[in-house]
Amino acid sequence: MPEDLKLRSLLLDAAERGVVYRESATERPVAPTPEAVIGAAKFIEPMPIEGTDDESVLAMLDEVGSPATIMMAGPRFFGFVIGGSLPVTVATNWLTTAWDQNVGMHEVTPATSMLERVAMDWMIDLFGLPKDAAASFVTGATVANFTCLAAARNRIYSDIGWNVEADGLIGAPPVTVIVSEETHPTVFKSLGLLGFGRNRVVRAPVDGEGRIDASRFPAISGPTIICTQAGNVNTGAFDPVGEICEIAQPEGAWVHVDGAFGLWAATSPDRAHLCSGFAAADSWATDAHKWLNVPYDSGIAFVRDTAALKSAMAITAEYLMTETEYRNPSDFTPELSRRARGVDVWAALKSLGRKGLAEMIDGCCSNARRFADGFRAAGFDVLNEVVINQVLVSFGDDAMNRKIINEIQEEGTCWCGVTVWQGKTAMRISVSNWSTTAEDVDRSLEAIIAIAKKNRS
Repeated sequence: MPEDLKLRSLLLDAAERGVVYRESATERPVAPTPEAVIGAAKFIEPMPIEGTDDESVLAMLDEVGSPATIMMAGPRFFGFVIGGSLPVTVATNWLTTAWDQNVGMHEVTPATSMLERVAMDWMIDLFGLPKDAAASFVTGATVANFTCLAAARNRIYSDIGWNVEADGLIGAPPVTVIVSEETHPTVFKSLGLLGFGRNRVVRAPVDGEGRIDASRFPAISGPTIICTQAGNVNTGAFDPVGEICEIAQPEGAWVHVDGAFGLWAATSPDRAHLCSGFAAADSWATDAHKWLNVPYDSGIAFVRDTAALKSAMAITAEYLMTETEYRNPSDFTPELSRRARGVDVWAALKSLGRKGLAEMIDGCCSNARRFADGFRAAGFDVLNEVVINQVLVSFGDDAMNRKIINEIQEEGTCWCGVTVWQGKTAMRISVSNWSTTAEDVDRSLEAIIAIAKKNRS
């Protein structure tokens, strides 16, 4: 077969296998069978001496790999805040993979660079951020937090006359980092990577929903970076960022918002109040592979001070085409080499529009409340105020909760995870998938409640 026909046949085969997999998302058990998980060991073999034909490689990947996956893309996966990738974003992801663009310099990759610029501008407008803010398309909120805090580090040190890019942190004046008692672990990882240390922090006390209590906010003295959050990973609660900015900014402190999923609440007219005052912050991190429902991986960092972000991220070399009248993406990201992940973001926003995006966010929140109402009606304890898409439910003590959650995961109707929040073990439900319906919620409730009642009888 001619090479061009072999390529066409292989790619069409891959597309058909992908379509069949996605078509199974609604009815397939969410968790793989034990036999499928064991079967994944077929991948373990010595590196072959001779090559294998492409068709056989693809077939093995599908026939062995697909059954051993958890259906995260389906409507009843509630274990983590994971979106299900909108159909248009899967399609554009396939096309941009075929393009195989390394989005670093505008003059080399004009189409993908321009699409990222458009998507960036749309999101800045949607979130109500400063119009002249800069943005980075990165792997996820971990690197988005890192990117924002790198810009914060450069600006804070520049303000006190220390060139941290040139001279590093050895001998540098100390910088205080204030975080919430319920800050997400990715922020601590970012602080460690940046040389601040994961434990050299001041912890701000929180209230019963996990929000920073502004009335008990620690005193600010000297160069300071403050990390807040939009959307507590357990409760979905929002820190009072506007109040914190009023406290912090007269002191010259940098305020960062970890909005991995909660920042998208700003796009819903019914929930935008949760992000009131957020525009006064200095940087914001979010994910697109969560509530925007684009394929993994996709995160975005936004920074008010463009110069601070570029000072932390820009790169030059003799062979790089850095001169352009447009925006060079590599001036704003940790990576020089990366895929065109911003295209998926553009596609989702273009496909949904403002109205469709708000409806998707509101639909997830409505389904979360439906879960909470169903649990309460069945006599179980919902531990949090359901403000967006997160629900915490308890069926009893620690051992009982863990036993029930394990059985729910094994049963396969849906998949929910365990958490420990403010000393209480609970099942955490995150409703983040565009395709989850009220019927999916009711079907999941029926299975969960039956398992819980059987164990408590």
